[in-house]
Amino acid sequence: MKRLLQTAAIAAASALTLGAAQAAEPIKIGHVVGLSGPLEPYAKQLQNGLEMGIEYATDGSNEVLGRKIEIITKDTQLKPDRARALLEEAYADDEVDLAVGPVSSGVALATLPIAQQYQKILIPQGVANSITGDNWNRYVFRVGRNSDQDAISNAAAIGKEGVCVATLAQDYAFGRDGVSAYSEALEARGGSVVHKEFVPTDTTDFTAPSQRLFNALKDRSDCQEKHIFVIWAGGGNPLSKIKDLRPERFDIQLATGGNILPALVAYSEFPGLEGATFYYYEHPTNDINKWLVQQHYQRFNEPPDFFTAQGMATGLFIVKALREAGSTDTEELIGVMEGMAWETPKGPMTMRVEDHQAMQPMYHFRIRKEERDNWFADRTVTAGVPELIRVIEASEMDIPVRNQ
Repeated sequence: MKRLLQTAAIAAASALTLGAAQAAEPIKIGHVVGLSGPLEPYAKQLQNGLEMGIEYATDGSNEVLGRKIEIITKDTQLKPDRARALLEEAYADDEVDLAVGPVSSGVALATLPIAQQYQKILIPQGVANSITGDNWNRYVFRVGRNSDQDAISNAAAIGKEGVCVATLAQDYAFGRDGVSAYSEALEARGGSVVHKEFVPTDTTDFTAPSQRLFNALKDRSDCQEKHIFVIWAGGGNPLSKIKDLRPERFDIQLATGGNILPALVAYSEFPGLEGATFYYYEHPTNDINKWLVQQHYQRFNEPPDFFTAQGMATGLFIVKALREAGSTDTEELIGVMEGMAWETPKGPMTMRVEDHQAMQPMYHFRIRKEERDNWFADRTVTAGVPELIRVIEASEMDIPVRNQ
């Protein structure tokens, strides 16, 4: 009898130990992102922001539901097939509870079916409308902005009756979805897109495309204002090269949306240029953004950038969903994520139920040329500072639901 009691006690102790070990297993988040290639700066900002968002949301413990949060990062190298394989590896082998996906729209689109196959949540960081549109599935949630939010806010900056625009964009999902959404938004405000120019993502010589843009606009007597609107991601932004060809000869102005700080240095050539942006660190006024700016300066001696805020908003979204669900179960997470409101460096966001697109403010800016010694740790620059004109609230933008 004594031996039986000892055996039972050992078994009970083992069961308790196993239960405690299982309870203490980390919550795993896969971060499948292009850490090498032309979008590397975006990926690094997203990584920093994701980590800082989780830190802020957990008061520095990086723990929720009594479990540590572990981020498993994988480099897609901006290759769609590699991204698919890495996301599958994260779900199947690493057993992540959910994943944060690629920032390249083309790469992100390739990964969406993997989330559906494994019935696990994916939070892609790309912008193309088709991510939460034609290619969407119920496991996909987007915290970042989409092409419509970019387009509607930028059309609000210059759109009115008599405005004619020719667009230049990269020939892939981000560029094509962006131009389509921009055309729709501009026409709703009385303007018109009269020409669409698409070029390869690695284009460096913009002479011929610029000439076609000029030709499409220069003889339009029906246009009270003429603009070339540029949609571009990564290096090689063509604005300066178009400017060198003197569009002002034909009364043509340049326009574009916001960008990361290194790209905004080149905007110094365009004082007075207006557009709209997802984030610039001096625009939002709230406690989370104040913490982000202060902490980012302390850790990196530079301010947070465009995608740092997006990464932080993603981390905050994940932690709040885990708390409210009380579980890592996918169905329970979907139940709380749909319609969830949460605070971010940009202020409040709401995850729309119909297509899992985050509704959020955007920022109408005007470029001011200014010397800045606080943008980069190692240098002072002449910068194109996006001076805030006004916050475009989420309620002002009628963002279409495109997954029907």
